Amino acid sequence: MDSLWDYPDFDAHELVHFVTDHESGLRAIIAVHSRHLGPAAGGTRFWHYAQSGEAVADALRLSRGMSFKNAMAGLPLGGGKAVILADAGRTKTEAMLAAYGKAIEGLCGAYVTAEDVGISVGDLVEVAKQTRYISGLPVASGRAGGDPGPYTSYGVFLGVKAAVRRKLGRDNLSGLHLAIQGAGSVASGLARQAAAEGARLTIADVDQAKAEALAAETGGTTIAPDAIMTVAADVLSPCALGAILTPESIAALNVPIVAGGANNQLATQAEGDLLRDRDILYAPDYVINAGGIINVGMEYLGEGDEAQVRARIEQIPGRLETIWDESEASGRNAADVADDMARKLIGRG
Repeated sequence: MDSLWDYPDFDAHELVHFVTDHESGLRAIIAVHSRHLGPAAGGTRFWHYAQSGEAVADALRLSRGMSFKNAMAGLPLGGGKAVILADAGRTKTEAMLAAYGKAIEGLCGAYVTAEDVGISVGDLVEVAKQTRYISGLPVASGRAGGDPGPYTSYGVFLGVKAAVRRKLGRDNLSGLHLAIQGAGSVASGLARQAAAEGARLTIADVDQAKAEALAAETGGTTIAPDAIMTVAADVLSPCALGAILTPESIAALNVPIVAGGANNQLATQAEGDLLRDRDILYAPDYVINAGGIINVGMEYLGEGDEAQVRARIEQIPGRLETIWDESEASGRNAADVADDMARKLIGRG
């Protein structure tokens, strides 16, 4: 391809900032998709990419998803995302985090960051020494903010219940079988809440020890990562990395519902039609997994306490119902319906 504008995932992004700091070894990409509703907010991902082009594509896709997520969550925030390119050993230093913080500060508020895969609250504390444009930091008990993971998992849990109610006519998860892809923060929170309501769990993660520990805690079982997508279950809940819904994987699905916390679950837009054609109810990822950004967004905006955060998260099922109603009425797949709603909210309808 000739330029960044030719990337398939480039979607009129307002800003794509490439950061290099030779002294610390930092290489990062900060992508701002839209600031129509406010400063672009989204987490920072620390990940090893086989090729740098994969990092660019990830930043572009994730930042667009954040524009849609923040808009659909009713937040006065735009969408952005950053990736720090890790080496094969996942080397992370205070100097690297400091250089990254200075890069964010240099954007003068165009981008506000928080946690994502590979970045901890402790890492953010280091970044915050260099920039004020940050959220997800430790907060006093009862205040909005802090680790977004539990809030994301709470929203996903509510979204799964909404999907089960619509597709299966059940008001709770008791006796239902959930196949959960992942055993990280969001997957763990979902698993605990689902198990407490009586769900039966099958869990897979590339880190087998983490999967086994979560299964032992929740009374679930584990399965190989490459087998979770074909498990016969009531719900498949992808809670790891994205692009797992491909033509091949959708053809092999053995569930009536896909509802999970991972970002960018569809490999391309075309997969939305494939799920619809198989009569599989899909919860658009950036709607169901908005709990975390609601929490850290309200922290950054200085609005509300934990009770108000939870009240906002509890609006997620209603948003999903609106999307599913429109999808059913129009015959269009749920992902396309959600995208159109989000585009209108950010002035691109």
